[in-house]
Formats: sequence, structure tokens, C-alpha cells
Amino acid sequence: MFAYGSSDPGASPAPTRPRLDLLVLPGDGIGPEVVREGVLLLRELAPALPVDLRVREGAIGGFAVDETGDPLPADTLAAALSADAVFLGAVGGPRWEDVPSERRPEQGLLRLRKEMRVFANLRPLRLPPELSFLSPLRPEVLGEGGLDVLIVRELVGGIYFGEPRGIFVEEGARVAVDTLRYREEEIARVVDIAFRIARTQGKPLASVDKANVLASSRLWREIVEAKRADYPAVPVRHVLVDAFAMDLVRRPTAYGVVVTENLFGDILSDLGGALVGSLGLLPSASLSEGGSHLYEPVHGSAPDIAGKGIANPAGMLLTVAMFLRHTLSAEDAAAAVEAAVFATIARGRVTPDLAEACRRAHALGQCPAPEVLSTAEFGAAVREEVVRRVMRERG
Repeated sequence: MFAYGSSDPGASPAPTRPRLDLLVLPGDGIGPEVVREGVLLLRELAPALPVDLRVREGAIGGFAVDETGDPLPADTLAAALSADAVFLGAVGGPRWEDVPSERRPEQGLLRLRKEMRVFANLRPLRLPPELSFLSPLRPEVLGEGGLDVLIVRELVGGIYFGEPRGIFVEEGARVAVDTLRYREEEIARVVDIAFRIARTQGKPLASVDKANVLASSRLWREIVEAKRADYPAVPVRHVLVDAFAMDLVRRPTAYGVVVTENLFGDILSDLGGALVGSLGLLPSASLSEGGSHLYEPVHGSAPDIAGKGIANPAGMLLTVAMFLRHTLSAEDAAAAVEAAVFATIARGRVTPDLAEACRRAHALGQCPAPEVLSTAEFGAAVREEVVRRVMRERG
């Protein structure tokens, strides 16, 4: 699909830069379109990176089902486990709804997460104050500082992975079973990461559960309470998931770092997408313990717009920033990418999903008249802005 190679295909690898192997899994729907923009951005940044980047592609999801019959082929999994980092676009779509459950595209993604042991999924809900017009929330709800909440989602346990699971026949009737199961250490390790992030950022930690009903949530709450002794400077509170969902809409700025289990984190972070104006603005990084990390935008495959060149690649570009930060420790480059994405939108240069919000804001004098861009045009605009910022910092 793309021409991959070293970070500078026209030059020999710099001997002073270590090699970094990046596996790219475009997947289904709009996945290939947004991943392409992420790779092009990395290529633009290549001279400023501390590594010689080697990129290769693999198959996953529905595309892999069509090609091999398996949503996570063995060679893709082997490549992921040997890579230094993995980028993923999106998986799934109505085309594969009737395949057996074990071969559905989503099963490939779940298996990949489990095999890579990426247990901590970081999902930032961020909207700078100059972009508050994108949110459906009233300005007084967002406040002067905009929105900046980090959801830390446990990713490889809970109801998505518990056994037994399936649809069975009992006494002549079908019965569906899903098992919500957590081991103590699975909870402790993701809670520890959330505490560390909250301490580093100087923010409070909210632990979201359903301890008034679920045994797994009661264990979750006990472990959070035990862990707080290791982080005495971090304010902690427990919030029931239904109350948190309401709070996230009514007073989102009351939260800083949020830690929760797999299913709750999945749902709540999608709600966050509505708060920032589009799921297309949300990145994510899934972290392992000492291994490689998995990076993917939060949005799905959006088959209704696939191939039209109108998908918003901002989530993927912001995911590149998370890769720069968490895999390469290149904080300056990560900050430049984030600033470039938000600056491009603030100038009214947007993909169609944000155009109507920009038109309304323009009528109120809050935004320039929107210039509606394609996926590729938005990616190019961000790359131009990133180059300007990086060159300016270099003097």
C-alpha cells in the first residue's frame, strides 16, 4: 500500500542513530487513510528524530480475514512482537458481521492487545481553550482552560477477555454468557501507572467503578485504597461509573486523571469524543511493561466514509505525538505535533466532521471562515505547521 523503508530512503542510515522498527497495521475502513498521514508526518520529522526509523506493514482485521481467513495472521503477530512499536488504523465493519465470532475483525485487535501485553490504555480528552467552540458544552462549563482529562483504561482484562463466554443452549433456550474477571495484579499495575501520571502532572486521580453492585469493582476499590499510601501527594476519590458519566458532561474540568476498567473506559472515552467535538480528535497509546507499545486513534473504521478522502486524521496525528513522547521520549517533537494540529484547526482548516461547528463559531466571531479540507490536505497542512515550528525552535 505504501512505500516503506528507512526514515530517509535516499540516504544511508546514520551510524550514530539506533534503528527503530515500526509495524504499521492500516486495517479496515478509514484506517489506511489516516495511517498514511501518520507515516507521512513521521517521515517529515525524520531528520529530527533520535532513531533511524524502519517501517513495514502488516494485515489485521477484516482485510486479514479476506486475505488469510484470520483477523490476526501469525506473521502479523510475530512482526508485532518483534517490533519496537506498532501503529494501528481501525478494524471492523458491516461487511464482516456474519463471519464466525472467532474470526471477526475485532477479535484480531483484542488478541493483538493481549499478546503484546499492552495493559494501560491512555486516552487524552484534550481541547485547548481556543478550540472550545468545537464542544457542545457551554463555554462556562469548559471554563477558560479548555478540557484536559486523561482516561487510563485497563485494556487486557475484564469482560472483554473473561471466560467462559459465548452463546449456549440450556433447556431448549439460548443463553449468552460474558465473564467479568480481574486478578489483583491486573488492577494494581494499571492503577500504579495512573497514580504515577497523576503525580507527575500534579493532578488529582479519580477511580471509576461500580462498587455498589460488582464484586470486581469492590476489589478494584480496595486496591486503589492500598496503592494510595505509595502516593500521598495525589488526591484520590472514588466515583461510581454512572455518576462519572453525568459529571463528565456537567463539570468535566473537575477531573484530571481517571483510571477505570476495560468496559467502562471504552464507553466513557467515546463520550469524551463527543465533548471535544469529534471522535476524530482522540488519540491513544496502549503501554506495556518493558515491551513495545501499541498506538491507535480512538475512532472506529467508519465504513460509511471510507475511501472518500474526508476522514479526520487528527486523532492519528495526535497518536503520532504520543508515540514520540512514550516510545522516543521526544517531548519537544511531540509538543510541536500537538500544537500544529490544534493551530491548523484554530485557523478554520478542518475536515468535514468539524466544518459545521466552525461555521457556527465563525458567525459568532470565534473562528475564521472554515476551509474544508480532505484527509490528505489536512495532513499536509499539519506537516507544514510542524516543520515551521521545528525549524523555528532550531533557530
